[in-house]
Amino acid sequence: MLARVQSCAVFGIDAYPLAVEVDAVPGQWRIEVVGLPDTAVKESRDRVWSAIRNSGFHGPRGRVLVNLAPADMRKEGSALDLPIAIGILAATEQLAGERLADYMLVGELALDGSVRPVAGALAMAIAAKEHKRRGILLPIENAEEAGVVRGVDILPVNTLREAADFLSGKTDMRPFQTDVASVFAAARGTYPDLTEVKGQAHVKRALTVAAAGGHNLLMQGPPGTGKTMLASRLPGILPDLTFEEALETTRIFSVAGRLDGRRALIVQRPFRSPHHTATTVSIAGGGAGQQPMPGEVSLAHNGVLFLDEFPEFNRAALEVLRQPLEEGLVHIRRANYAVTYPSRFMLVAAMNPCPCGCLGDPHRSCRCSPGAIERYVGRISGPLLDRIDIHVDVPALSFDQLLDHRPSGASTAEVRAVVQAARERQRARYKGRFTCNAHLDSKAVRQHCALTDSARRLLESALEQFGLSARGYDKVLRVARTLADLDNAETIGDNHIGEAVQYRPKEQAHVPT
Repeated sequence: MLARVQSCAVFGIDAYPLAVEVDAVPGQWRIEVVGLPDTAVKESRDRVWSAIRNSGFHGPRGRVLVNLAPADMRKEGSALDLPIAIGILAATEQLAGERLADYMLVGELALDGSVRPVAGALAMAIAAKEHKRRGILLPIENAEEAGVVRGVDILPVNTLREAADFLSGKTDMRPFQTDVASVFAAARGTYPDLTEVKGQAHVKRALTVAAAGGHNLLMQGPPGTGKTMLASRLPGILPDLTFEEALETTRIFSVAGRLDGRRALIVQRPFRSPHHTATTVSIAGGGAGQQPMPGEVSLAHNGVLFLDEFPEFNRAALEVLRQPLEEGLVHIRRANYAVTYPSRFMLVAAMNPCPCGCLGDPHRSCRCSPGAIERYVGRISGPLLDRIDIHVDVPALSFDQLLDHRPSGASTAEVRAVVQAARERQRARYKGRFTCNAHLDSKAVRQHCALTDSARRLLESALEQFGLSARGYDKVLRVARTLADLDNAETIGDNHIGEAVQYRPKEQAHVPT
């Protein structure tokens, strides 16, 4: 008998529909799986056989052919165990299958027939909704994650027997829904406070501006001046994720297998801090297998990618940052696949001014030759530096600053309120076209960055004196727009332009008078 079961598989961060066709005919016993299965899918034959017998059913007594359609796409992982098992039961007439056409099925099977969690459940639930299925049966551990999707029945199952009884009409199941509001309400974590960082008021100001406008930031200074401490406090001042941002971020973590069953949604902005020995593939994504995986630039989507010891990273790994910084996407093409991942993140980098780290330190002498300093700084290409909106020096602290144990500056909560208010102004202004000032294209910069006459003259003077590139010119305007938003000003003034120009690289760091 021929049976057909609806399922889906993940490619990139999206899921596509997949049909599991099972044909059981008399003959010598064997189970064959065709349709470009990988090793994990081929091994499902043995898992499915044991799960069927240990769930109280009898195994097929003849030849069983399982076809995974479309047959021209590679199938990976163990998520097809459950639909294959249900297909065999339907093909051998042990399951009436009254509801098979209405539901998608995904899940890995243990030998005792229990259903284990799979990666990408959120993308699969979205696919079930988009392809107008009534619902999707999936492992109970994936229910919280998939339950945020509305308009489709999320039916968590514990065992193969439970799924079979429902699909044959013997039992009914109540759809599961995640309480999204309570997830957001309970998930706001505690963060280290900005007041714990001694001194560095101008760097905290730069951090506030970066958070308010979503700008990239480079901190440069000797070791031990607080660069890493400041970066670790950035997530605490960033605005909350919207539901749409949380959904997209969660999809990425889900397909990467980085969600646990206790988290329905990622509602805190990601903070990724890869080691400087990270490879190009781990930063950009991809991999040698048939199924690509998201890299750090995608795992940091809607959050922060922090690169400490910036010049120590592999040059090729740094250069792959250019495309996501410019487009908010990373396109990966290999011999076996081509995939695009969302990669809209804030780049925050920290570096020493020289190999020994003592250049500019008033208490220690630099031992580096001019050539060594030039080679060290030259590890970061000019085009990549030009894509960083805010450059700020982090000087060594004085003895009095180190001795002062009083809280320094505004607290994380106070700064976050200011940042949130600035972001709300940007959302109201752009009405969904852009999420923050850093994402404005050139046309939007001209439209939304109105200047006073004095600001226009100052910007013109800066452009002539420092030779700003077209990208640098736009970045100055974007940062100035954020500074105006922090001041609740509709028009950009000369004070905003002056501060924005100060944030350009060192050779552009003096405002003309």
